[in-house]
Amino acid sequence: MNSSFCSDDFKAQPYWWDQTPRPVMETDTLPEKTDVLVIGSGYTGLHCALQTASSGRQTTVIDAEAAGWGCSTRNGGQISGEIKPDYDTLSRRYGSDRAYALIKEARHALEWLGEFVDQQKIDCGYQRCGRFLAAHSPRQFQDLVTYARNQPRGLEQNLQIVSAKDQASEIDSSYYHGGLVIERHCSLDPARYHSGLMHKVLRLGAQVIGHCAANAVERSADGYKVVTSQGTILARELVVATNGYTGEITPWQRRRIIPIGSYMLATEPMDQERASQLMPRRRVFSDTRKIVVYFRLSPDGRSLLFGGRVSVFESDPVKSLPALRQEVLRIFPQLEDVRISHTWMGFVGYTFDYLPHLGVHDGIHYAMGYCGSGICLASYLGNQLGLQLLGKAEGHSAFNQPGFQTRPLYSGKPWFLSASVRYYQLRDRLS
Repeated sequence: MNSSFCSDDFKAQPYWWDQTPRPVMETDTLPEKTDVLVIGSGYTGLHCALQTASSGRQTTVIDAEAAGWGCSTRNGGQISGEIKPDYDTLSRRYGSDRAYALIKEARHALEWLGEFVDQQKIDCGYQRCGRFLAAHSPRQFQDLVTYARNQPRGLEQNLQIVSAKDQASEIDSSYYHGGLVIERHCSLDPARYHSGLMHKVLRLGAQVIGHCAANAVERSADGYKVVTSQGTILARELVVATNGYTGEITPWQRRRIIPIGSYMLATEPMDQERASQLMPRRRVFSDTRKIVVYFRLSPDGRSLLFGGRVSVFESDPVKSLPALRQEVLRIFPQLEDVRISHTWMGFVGYTFDYLPHLGVHDGIHYAMGYCGSGICLASYLGNQLGLQLLGKAEGHSAFNQPGFQTRPLYSGKPWFLSASVRYYQLRDRLS
């Protein structure tokens, strides 16, 4: 790319892939049959496979691209253990007991993930750094203060209110109007985490076969017949773990997932002191806008990693890069002279009720729809899905809720997204 704001070694691929490139697997022949076939090799599919393989089930994981090519290695490495709807919203929908259960389990997923990484000794830079949730207007700051002071009983967490006059301790920017520190939120290197997880799965004897697209699914007498780009495989149990990349071969799931592009960039390395001034406590950051941005320093503390939803249907991250850079400069105008070294994008899986779902439909197991909290919830719900497939009681989840919603005329292509984005952009400006 010939641009004045791009570095000489600019790459249109994830920053994380420099250290952890997509694996070049040994040639692995697709078996004729398997006990469990998992479509999708991201966090969900691998955690499910970890459970089934460890219980002795012959497990095969396939992916249309290289293993982990999707959002499992394209995200920002921010971990929240939160769901989008708040307690009041969930209580109005489902009652207070279910609202409590959903939020409690999502937060438990964060603790579970930290224990998993520690117990399995996965070297991925996992750390509890805390999040600064920045208010993009004075009104939003007051909403954050109200939330922090009126947390639902039993769901309290350690929150620190930071006023606009004190926020320099958190961020070197005058764009925001204060914010909230959520101490329990974490970060990691998503590609190293995926790589470590995949090696655990492979050591248990499961197969992970990349560049093996599933092209058709048929019910058979003993389970499922799946036609792939590498041949046909018979599976007793079938798992769909494709989230924002869910395709036409599973139309029921596809009608319930909204693929939304999330765009990221990395700056070239800065002087350590200059980078540290941007975010002195090296937390992860997001803000209160509906069209959210999120950012952090790289694990080495020298580059800014910045993401946002600056386009609707653009799949070429180079084309969306100028708009994304403008978002950076709104918050950090002092970075005008810092060049961009990487840009990339991926598809996040949203749902119409803003909640993740797992369950079984027509015999096909699935977990998907993490709505931007994919590292934590995809890992945890993939694990729960594997336990449920094995018939284990500890796989119970509040997210096995009925009523996985869709909309009339929706078949997987979100024709309504442009209007929705414009509406939320207007709301952000008015607030």
